[in-house]
Amino acid sequence: MLRNLVLATALLAAPALAHATEWTVDPAHSVASFTVKHMMVSTVRGEFTKITGKVTLDEKDLTKSTLEAIIDASTINTREPKRDAHLKSPDFFDVAKFPNLTFKSTKITKAGKGKFKMAGDLTIHGVTKPVTFDVTGFDEPTKSPWGTVVRGGMATATINRKDYGLVWNKALDKAGGMLVGDNVEIMLDLELNPTPPAEAAAK
Repeated sequence: MLRNLVLATALLAAPALAHATEWTVDPAHSVASFTVKHMMVSTVRGEFTKITGKVTLDEKDLTKSTLEAIIDASTINTREPKRDAHLKSPDFFDVAKFPNLTFKSTKITKAGKGKFKMAGDLTIHGVTKPVTFDVTGFDEPTKSPWGTVVRGGMATATINRKDYGLVWNKALDKAGGMLVGDNVEIMLDLELNPTPPAEAAAK
């Protein structure tokens, strides 16, 4: 009887498992970027050049998919070495103490054709807050000229840096982020490769 119950459970679970595919973020073709106002005049653009992660896609219902991303904070690049060094210091990201920024999805909902809302937990500077990304893509795989299958998509959101303890000059921040804007637009532009079966099985 126990054997029959185990077999029945496995058969019921098989269709759900068959719909799920495992994907890995391709660090060479993915980037996490951001924009923020400087002195309420210009827009500073930057990026983190090393991002890794994994995605489980439910091919029958993408709202049942999950995403986890890890961003190396030390790879920040705003095309100004002195500014980058300051951003890595304890005044901002404090990369020696908090080496990574992370995001883990908790819920995905449809928001139109090829569009989704992806809620999850974003951790920056050791602080975790809920955030919702607007997502496009990931719904259709693409075959490269070399015969490999890839998928791609983009996720965007706006956060308030103060929510994550990124406060450098408190006097200026009280004036409404006069030197560095409070709102930061962030974007995850990801290319995904199929996770090798051996790696997927080890998860």
